Amino acid sequence: MPELPEVESVRRALAPVVGVPVVGVRVARRDVVRDEAGRRRGRLDPAGLLAGDRVEAAERKGKQLALVGASGRVVLVHLGMSGQVLLPAPGGRVSGGHAHVVWTLGDGRRLVFRDPRRFGGIWMLPDPDALAERWSRLGPDGLAVTGADLARALGGSRRAVKAALLDQAAVAGVGNIYADESLHAARIAPTRACASLGRADWDRLASCVRSVLRGAIRAGGSTLRDYRLPDGSAGEAARRHRVYARAGQSCPDCGGEIAGMLLAQRSTCWCPSCQH
Repeated sequence: MPELPEVESVRRALAPVVGVPVVGVRVARRDVVRDEAGRRRGRLDPAGLLAGDRVEAAERKGKQLALVGASGRVVLVHLGMSGQVLLPAPGGRVSGGHAHVVWTLGDGRRLVFRDPRRFGGIWMLPDPDALAERWSRLGPDGLAVTGADLARALGGSRRAVKAALLDQAAVAGVGNIYADESLHAARIAPTRACASLGRADWDRLASCVRSVLRGAIRAGGSTLRDYRLPDGSAGEAARRHRVYARAGQSCPDCGGEIAGMLLAQRSTCWCPSCQH
């Protein structure tokens, strides 16, 4: 599932649409579009999807992407497991079908939301206040999280630290991939109870979360299956994974064997020699 680096990479690649009018929108699957309350409506107001509007900004918090119109209306995008936001070259085609929502832009290009497995979706919000209220439910963004933030949210918990890092109310944007990578970088075992970590541990972990996420963004995110940048290209960050999905292989730091297990129903990989 796309995490913060993938969504941030998409956001940055959408810079060319900022300031561009939206002259039309076509919805091929209405069940992927929801209103502010999460309801799927049979009839859709195209203005709620920025038709006749102008893209004023592309914003992100955690794993969520928002296109803000000059009118104040907001299109909130969740990529889910297989969602893509594509910006093909003028006249270019989007292969593979499942183009559920297509915006026609004033410069002749199209912006396409496709989601073969339909675990993602689009929410129409009336104004930036509605977006701010929704994003207030999330914890600090992973690129800005501090040790104090993590200690405050998780320090008293008996949960395993890996499971706790996946809680979007504690830190927004970290999922399975970057939790494994951040814990390895911080030399903390994923099974440790949060309450066993001291302030120095939280500071080190927060620093590693920020560093791992920034590195993945520089590489365009991790393409494992469906994720693509808006131009259709794959992200390269998966080549830099040190432990994620590498159970049974050698740790790049110590040479020991990377272990794998299910933790909180998620596949988890770590180095028992390096992480304690």
